[in-house]
This record gives sequence, C-alpha cells and structure tokens, in this order.
Amino acid sequence: MSPNQNPEQIARDAIDAQRSSAGWGVHAKDATNFHADQGQAVCEYSTDTGPADYVLFVDGKPVGVIEAKKETLGHNITTVEEQSADYAAAKLRYIQQTGIPLPFLYEAAGVLTRFTDQRDSKPLSREVFTFHRPEMRLKNS
Repeated sequence: MSPNQNPEQIARDAIDAQRSSAGWGVHAKDATNFHADQGQAVCEYSTDTGPADYVLFVDGKPVGVIEAKKETLGHNITTVEEQSADYAAAKLRYIQQTGIPLPFLYEAAGVLTRFTDQRDSKPLSREVFTFHRPEMRLKNS
C-alpha cells in the first residue's frame, strides 16, 4: 500500500487480494488475455453506461460485476446495489452478449462483500465471506 493512495484505491487493493485468493486473475482492461486464467476480473471494463469497476469472466464469458467502494462505505454498501445491477444489465464493449443481464453481482469495500444471484426467484443480496471461485459456476452461468 502506497501512502499516496486514496481510500478507494486502498479498498481495491484489499478486494484484489481477496479475489485473487479465490482464484480470479486480475487484468487491466487493456491487457486482458481470456486464456490466462479460467476466471478473470477485468478492471474498469467499458460498458454503454460507463466503466464497471470489475467485470467477471469465466472461460471468456461475462458472468458478473463487482462494484468497489471505499472501506468507510462498508456499513452502507447496500446503497450501491442498483449501480451493480445497472452495470450487469449494460452492454459490454468488444463482446457479443445475449441481452440477458449478468447473473452475479457483488458490492465490495475491502472489509465487507455482498453478493446477489439475479437468477434467484427473489434475488436478495447477502453478505459473503469470500468471492466465489470461478470453478463454482452454477447452472446456466
């Protein structure tokens, strides 16, 4: 951690470490190699509504998004669920999509992570202790 980092950068460092320990490769949007890892988190991926903090890909297919916030927002992280849902429904640049929103939504602040599976009949976010591993894909992902 650099002493010149802002609070969101500090949170992203923690999120990157958590995601990496769950088996997700971390890639910059201009250095993405979909064959490098089974699961990849691409930083600042372009969508038609602006850049998503992270878009998750498994075997080169988009499956979810992570909205990253500074640690001090951890206790209010549910306030950004709509933002995550907007990115999940947005058109991703550079790839073909089915038009179906991405199913897996995360909101993370480095100290707290919430998860929603939009395929549930009544999707609700819940706190999780770690990011799901890429090989834990559920049916239809």
